[in-house]
Amino acid sequence: MDLNQPNHLLPVPSNPLEIPAAPTIALASSTDAREPPIYFSLIIPTYNECKNIKTIVEKLSQLLDGSIPGDYELIVVDDDSPDRTWEVALSLTFDYPQLRVMRREYERGLSTAVIRGWQVARGEVLGVIDADLQHPPETLLQLLGEIQRGADLAAASRHVAEGGVSDWSVVRRFLSRGAQTLGLVILPGVVGRVSDPMSGYFMVRRTCIAGKMLNPAGYKILIEVLGRGNIRWIGEVGYVFQERQAGESKVTWKQYIEYLRHLVRLRIARWPMGRFLRFGVVGFSGVFVDMGIFYLLRTLLDFGLTRSAMVSSEVAIISNFLWNDLWTFGDISKRQPGKRQRLKRLLKFNTICLMGLILNVLLVNLMFNVFGMNEYLAKLIAIATVTLWNFWINMKLSWRVTDVN
Repeated sequence: MDLNQPNHLLPVPSNPLEIPAAPTIALASSTDAREPPIYFSLIIPTYNECKNIKTIVEKLSQLLDGSIPGDYELIVVDDDSPDRTWEVALSLTFDYPQLRVMRREYERGLSTAVIRGWQVARGEVLGVIDADLQHPPETLLQLLGEIQRGADLAAASRHVAEGGVSDWSVVRRFLSRGAQTLGLVILPGVVGRVSDPMSGYFMVRRTCIAGKMLNPAGYKILIEVLGRGNIRWIGEVGYVFQERQAGESKVTWKQYIEYLRHLVRLRIARWPMGRFLRFGVVGFSGVFVDMGIFYLLRTLLDFGLTRSAMVSSEVAIISNFLWNDLWTFGDISKRQPGKRQRLKRLLKFNTICLMGLILNVLLVNLMFNVFGMNEYLAKLIAIATVTLWNFWINMKLSWRVTDVN
C-alpha cells in the first residue's frame, strides 16, 4: 500500500490558526493547480480511534453520497495515534476517494486539529464530528438542512426537542450542566446563543470565520467559533448522545479546567479594555473632587457631616458623568446629542452609582462580619467589584445606543 497517495495525505499547516477565505492547498501533481472548491468539508479529529474509523467513514459516506454526491470531503486529522489510526484511515481512501488524511506529529489537541483540518479544506461549509460514533451520523443531514435554509451555523444539541443523553451518570449530567451554567455567568453573550455550547458536532459557513485568528483551548471549539466568528443565524438540531462503542473516553478533569480557562480568555478578549481604563481614570479623579468638596463644605462653610458627605458625593458623581460622557463614552454620546438625552444618561448614571454604593456596603459587611476578612482587604475587594459593576452596567444602560435623534 502506498501511504503517500496523491491528494489523500495532506500536509500539516504551520501558519497561525486562521481560516483562509478560499482553499489554499495545491494539487500533489502540480505546484500551481488548485483543487476545485466543494460545498461541504467535514473534519474527523482522531486519537486512537482505529476501531471506529472505518465504521464512521462508511456511514458518513453513505449519507453524503445520497445527499450531496461528489460535493463533499471527509478529512481525518490524526494526532499520530499509537494505534496508527491515520494509517488505517489512509488505507480506506481506495474505497472512499472523498476521504483525505492529515497526520500531525508535532501538535496535539482536538480544537487545533479541527482548525488545521479547516485550513486545508475546500468546502464552503465546514463541519466537525467525533470519530467515536457518540455523535449519530444521521443527524448530519439535518444540520446540512439548517445551513441550506440559510443558517450561518448549525449545531447538534442534547438540550432541544429530540435531544438527550443515553446512560450518563448523575455526576456526569451535573458536571455538564454545571459547566454550561458557568459559561452563562462568565460569557453570557456567547454561551447563551445556543442550548448546548459544549457540543462538538456542528457546521459553519466558511465566510463567517474566514480571516479570524482563532485561539482555542481544550475540546470545546464551538465556543471559540461563536466568540470570534460573525455568526448571525444559528440553527439547532436535537440528537441523543450515544455511549462509546469502542476505544476509551478522553474526557478528564483537565478538559473542564481548559474549558473554564477558555471562557475567561474569551471574556478578556471581548472586554473593552481601553474604555475600562478611561473609566477607571475618571473614577480616580472623582475621589479628589469628592474629598475637595467635602473639605470645602465642612471646614470653610461649616456644613453638617451628613449633608457635606451627600453633597460632595453627588458633585463627584456629576463630575464623573461629565468626563465619562465626554471622554470614556464620547463616541457614543456624539450619536445621542441634545440636553434631553444627556439628562437621561445622567439619571441612569446616578442610579447605577447609588446601587454600586449599596453593593459596596453590603460586600464589606459580608466579607468582614460573616467571613472574618480583614476590613481593609474587604474594602479593597468591594471597591474593585463595584468599579466593574459600575462600568459594565453603565456601558449597557447609560451609554447604550437605543434612541438617536
